[in-house]
Parts: sequence; structure tokens; C-alpha cells
Amino acid sequence: MQIATGIISLILSFVVLFQSCAVSVTGSMAGNESAAQGGSVGILVGVLFICGGAFSFKLPRISMYLFIAAGVLALIAGNTVFSDMTGWAVISGIFAYMSYRSQKKKVDG
Repeated sequence: MQIATGIISLILSFVVLFQSCAVSVTGSMAGNESAAQGGSVGILVGVLFICGGAFSFKLPRISMYLFIAAGVLALIAGNTVFSDMTGWAVISGIFAYMSYRSQKKKVDG
């Protein structure tokens, strides 16, 4: 499960980063402060996805904490114009659970 969590989160991180960059740039160009801020938080969520995916291979507990932080930030950003971040928060919660299960399996087994 560690490998699946790592690979999928690394792939999805680039989707989050691309989407967030697009929202941030268009929000800045249109003068929409809320969209620009939501896009900036989305970029941070994408970076946390990359870090969480990288740590999931060897240190799943740290990965779990990074995904939880990404989920909380995504929930906060989901209240702006950038409402897609709510979906990314759910996905981040799934990744946090997968990392938790990987860590628990590593300790038990």
C-alpha cells in the first residue's frame, strides 16, 4: 500500500499544481483576490502532496501528517472561489488513511 500511495499521490500532485497555478494566474489577471489566494494555497497543497508521496515509501507516519496538513489547507481553500480544493481535501484524507494503514501494518507485521 505504501507504493500505491506514493505513486498515486505523486501523479496527482502535478494535477493539483497545474490546476492551482492556472487558478492563481487567472485570478491575478482578472483582479479576483479570492481566486488568487485559493490558487496560492493550492500550490502549497500540491507541494505537500509531493512531500507526502515521497515520505510514504519509507516513513508513512510523516506522510500521514503531511496529508492531514494538506487536507486541512485544502478545506480552508475550498471556502474561496476555488471550490475544487474540497475534493482534493477528501483525496488527501484518503491518502492519510492509506499511510496510517501502511504504518500500522509495518509496526504489527
